Amino acid sequence: MGRFLGLRGSKLSMATIILVVGPAYFTFGYNLAVAGGLLTLESFVKQFPQMDTINTTGAQNKLNSNIQGAVSALFTVGGFLGALSTIPLGDLLGRRRIIFLGSAFVVIARLVQGCGTGAITATVPVWQSELSGSAHRGSHVVTEGLFIAAGIAASQWIDLGFFFIGSSSVSWRVPLIIQVPLPILVMIFVFYMPESPRWLLLKNHHKEAREILSILRDEDEHSAAIQREIAEVETSLEMIGSVSRWDVFKMGEKRNFHRLMLGIGGQSFSQLCGVNSITFYATIIFQQRLKLDAIKARLLGGGMTTIQIVGALAAVLTIDRLGRRSLMLMSSAGMCITMAIITGTTSTTNNQTALIVAVVCFFIYNMSYTFGFLGLTFLYSTEVAPPHLRAKISGFSNCMTWLMNFVVVEVTPTGFDNIQYQYYIIWAVINCFIFTTVFFLYPETNGRTLEEMDEVFMLSNNIFESRKIATNLSKREASDHESMTEKVTAQQVDELK
Repeated sequence: MGRFLGLRGSKLSMATIILVVGPAYFTFGYNLAVAGGLLTLESFVKQFPQMDTINTTGAQNKLNSNIQGAVSALFTVGGFLGALSTIPLGDLLGRRRIIFLGSAFVVIARLVQGCGTGAITATVPVWQSELSGSAHRGSHVVTEGLFIAAGIAASQWIDLGFFFIGSSSVSWRVPLIIQVPLPILVMIFVFYMPESPRWLLLKNHHKEAREILSILRDEDEHSAAIQREIAEVETSLEMIGSVSRWDVFKMGEKRNFHRLMLGIGGQSFSQLCGVNSITFYATIIFQQRLKLDAIKARLLGGGMTTIQIVGALAAVLTIDRLGRRSLMLMSSAGMCITMAIITGTTSTTNNQTALIVAVVCFFIYNMSYTFGFLGLTFLYSTEVAPPHLRAKISGFSNCMTWLMNFVVVEVTPTGFDNIQYQYYIIWAVINCFIFTTVFFLYPETNGRTLEEMDEVFMLSNNIFESRKIATNLSKREASDHESMTEKVTAQQVDELK
């Protein structure tokens, strides 16, 4: 068997998705949501009475809500620390080593598990975007969202299955450990996959980088396409020697800080839209807030998270056609509208029609979210980043994902307890803000090489111009091509005359 399991080109890209990206992000989604379905189990409440918000009232219920939020958010604290660690370590150790170490941490305990997951989510998008060509980079990287959605859905259905075990602690212990084989699978196969050619060039491993790039593109090592791509990356890396750790916070010629804020903003939006106030607490919302019985609550929770797969699959199929901006705009608009409707329909639990509309809106909200914000923002933060700062910007952006995730998961039990259905108004307003921000500030990155984005920002003088320039550059190139075609045609006519 040859290098990388004897695979080349698209087959090798598919192998990285199936053997590394898939299990890593399935595990991420699973661990993100599995605890939410266990919080109302009889055996879980008996084991951890301080987190019981079902059988308590008054001051005790408020205290338990705070404890429940803090414990549930522990995973996200670990995620923040793990993502933070990739800022100094990402370029030092390389992409594959970080993924391996992160997967090892995922196997251990919940806080450490969060650290491992944070390191993985900050590294895998960088690794995958650096392996992929510009034509299919979007659909390759956004598959991460598809696997996250599948993991979330699986956790809900597994929670439902173990609910029928009854009062045994097996009903919550097994769901918490059932995902362990998947990160082990990642640890086994990650070193059978190629290292990032950009990282290898950064470390002056030119021969190996050229060989890997030729395998990934299924081209001869000395072909013009490989030579050109190597030259582009080397040009972008020439300035590495003069980079300080603080350059990411400086504007400079390439507007580094502007690009950092776009990455941070996008990944913050993926949590500030309020998704984990619903996904993480799906069972509690249906059982405790909408007054449904335990089985119906879990069935709806499973169905609601399963619909996320539809949205994620739609993103995979359309992202390289419609572009990044279109998906984010449609997604935020859908979330804003459904949150506004949910606010009105959950103001009473006595109206059966309003209850049905609320459940439908929960489903539409989840599908809208995965269409534009589940996997896409991981991709976007790597695409807007300058090549020499990509690992650092991805690390900072992922830190904000986890920090905002922590905030949402932490405050949601208290929010429901204090303002009840009006809590959804907050998310409707925030999603309206997200739509406006993306519309005015976020440039399109679709179809451009990672190096080409430098030109967009180098021509920008302020935060509003990058969006316009990204559009105008595309039109200018098309018009230049048309003008050139017209000149050639005229020249050929003259020659014929």
